Amino acid sequence: MAVGQAARIRLAVLPTPLMPAPRLAAGLGLRGALWIKRDDLTGFAVGGNKARQLEFLLGEACRVGADVLVTGGSPGSNFLPAVAAAAAYSGLRSVVVVSGAPGASSSHPNLAAAAAWGAELRWTGSVDRSTIDEMLPVVATGLAREGSRPYVLPRGGATAVGATGYRLAVDEIVEQLGTVPATVVLACGSGGTQAGLVAGVVAHGRQVRVVGASVSRPAGEAGERVLGLAREVSRRLDDPPPEPNDVRVLDARGPGHGLASREGDAAAALALRCEGLVLDPVYTAKAMAVVPSVATDGPTVFWHTGGLVDAVAALLGGRR
Repeated sequence: MAVGQAARIRLAVLPTPLMPAPRLAAGLGLRGALWIKRDDLTGFAVGGNKARQLEFLLGEACRVGADVLVTGGSPGSNFLPAVAAAAAYSGLRSVVVVSGAPGASSSHPNLAAAAAWGAELRWTGSVDRSTIDEMLPVVATGLAREGSRPYVLPRGGATAVGATGYRLAVDEIVEQLGTVPATVVLACGSGGTQAGLVAGVVAHGRQVRVVGASVSRPAGEAGERVLGLAREVSRRLDDPPPEPNDVRVLDARGPGHGLASREGDAAAALALRCEGLVLDPVYTAKAMAVVPSVATDGPTVFWHTGGLVDAVAALLGGRR
């Protein structure tokens, strides 16, 4: 399948800007230039990087005739409101499976936004996020028995279909950077964003190096997941396959997923003071903290994946 043949519904405002950040580069002690790829500005439902993924996930759901999107996440998941908004935009229903139970955790603004966009909430009753993965097919089966046509999106939308959006994003960044080799740093959660970037970088001859900061899983596990997804994307689009050394993931979990780290908080404060750049404590702040350890004398691109609502929630004392 050629990229242009993939089912797609346009959601994001593209291309997103690539902006210099000289004061932040100095504050981080970098020798080379620092650029920010502003995917926090994709323009759809404050969804950040999820907008690129959802263009293809929503396109595929509509192509197969689905009438309800089913996904899941923790109460503070950035993906849940983005899916609910995409479903509403296309006239579909949405059902989201949430870890935990109604109560204090249900007050997170991301969950409130999902409900405002019409999502039906189903709770797992356990804070263990693996219970979401177990419950998704159960919910989908129940909906199908009722006569609906569900399309299931795993946590974070990390499938080869969703990662196709970031395979195309490499076309965009290569055009913006020109022929200058660069290091791209981004937060790695479910792995779809990094997988798409890796697939695209390989297709473009490995001009760019991609480094993921894992905020959810051990680095080795995250790397295996990214490589597997990247290879699926490449097969789907008839691109050259990525090799293991195309994937680099560092452990940036700190105290654990969903918890702020001291290094991340320091990086977020610096980014805010130097560039007015808002980073969330769960993903982008931890990724920014990794930048000095991987930057070279050449340019470094920090791929800002979003998380604005979570950042505001943290400022207001609503951290997960």
